[in-house]
Amino acid sequence: MSDDWGMTATAVTREFLRSRPLPQPSDDGDKDQRGRVLVVGGSVEVPGAALLAGIAALRAGAGKLQIATGRSAAPHLGLAVPEALVAGLPETEVGGLDPSAADLLVARVRRCDAVLVGPGMMDEGAVLALTARLLAEMPAIPLALDAACLIELAAAREALQPHAGRVVITPHAGEMAALLGVDRDAVVSAPLPHARKAASLLKVVVVLKGGRTHIVTPQGEAWTYAEGSVGLATSGSGDVLAGIVAGLLARGAPPADAAIWGVTLHGEAGNRLSTRLGPLGFLARELLTELPGVLRDFGSDA
Repeated sequence: MSDDWGMTATAVTREFLRSRPLPQPSDDGDKDQRGRVLVVGGSVEVPGAALLAGIAALRAGAGKLQIATGRSAAPHLGLAVPEALVAGLPETEVGGLDPSAADLLVARVRRCDAVLVGPGMMDEGAVLALTARLLAEMPAIPLALDAACLIELAAAREALQPHAGRVVITPHAGEMAALLGVDRDAVVSAPLPHARKAASLLKVVVVLKGGRTHIVTPQGEAWTYAEGSVGLATSGSGDVLAGIVAGLLARGAPPADAAIWGVTLHGEAGNRLSTRLGPLGFLARELLTELPGVLRDFGSDA
């Protein structure tokens, strides 16, 4: 593996994963031992993204789940995910999460082991303001950032600094391009150098999603996962991946390991659906039921 800005990365294989096992709860451990996740996300237009991410966190083995979403969607989400505590937050005029929600969220964050911010959040100006306030006020715990809150994340670099080494971001090529201020085609043609640049600039672990997913640490370590199926490129799939990563963070996995394992579990869940149902047409929600089996089979190798 090279530590420069070149094109070299270590392939993620089952053999490689054996060297980086996930934290395992004791046989007599309770749900608190597996950690509490807070998912902050959703909007009037995309309420289901927080649902997918939250269930994914539980399917990845987290013990407890809280979802913080807009007040208009909260009662419905509470019925759809009875395993979760669902909190309603103030909304903007267009149905996004209002930045004033940061005051309510910080108290909840203090009681959690990992936080995911971003799935399904709309109203980009409000998203940036809310994310910046959360970063500035929340304690230093593991954090995953996804979707709209990534687009202008470079503007929140100062607020990110206290969280260096604890954050995982999960952009696709378009979000990475917006984050770095470059063309999407440039990211697509050279994904690893751009992932390295973002990881170094923001001091975060980067998961740059694509047909070949790249995982890069701020120190320049890089891995690549290329075993996923084309069917994973479907609506809601990224929300599932972000939720898996958050669930693994809550269980105590270091950010790089949560990213590596999260990408693998997501990819292998898709492979099983592809084999059983066909390479195209399976749904992101169907990935969720595959995760415990993949976790069992791959975890037994570690």
